[in-house]
Amino acid sequence: MNRNLTARKRIAMIAHDHKKEDIVQWATHNRHTLAKHELYATGTTGRLIEEALDRPVKKLLSGPLGGDQQIGSLIATGDIDIVVFFWDPMEAQPHDPDIKALLRLCAVWNIPMACDRSTADFIITSPFMHEAYEVIITDYSAYLKRNIV
Repeated sequence: MNRNLTARKRIAMIAHDHKKEDIVQWATHNRHTLAKHELYATGTTGRLIEEALDRPVKKLLSGPLGGDQQIGSLIATGDIDIVVFFWDPMEAQPHDPDIKALLRLCAVWNIPMACDRSTADFIITSPFMHEAYEVIITDYSAYLKRNIV
């Protein structure tokens, strides 16, 4: 089972408190590229990016209130194509299990995920950002069959 992405990507953006300024700076620097895509973000991050770019962002709940899980749900339903998640590796988060679940979902569904500015730069400057792309999704049917009890 593969999934076809269009040239217009659906990008989820998340940032922990100490990384919000970084993601806003990154988004501002890439405003012309991001304008060609559909943006989603958790709570405050979405508001800050929307204000900085002066363009709409589909805002979800704050991460600790379920925003990470909302993005995870959108990934599982095929409604997010790329995740840019500037997380703070130096600060414990009260919703660490949700964060780990989000990372796992990106791996399961083969979603490009940037956890820092350099990786985000590589993703956003990739030629695949501006063209259709076929995502190859691992077939988990054998796994699912062996875990049925």
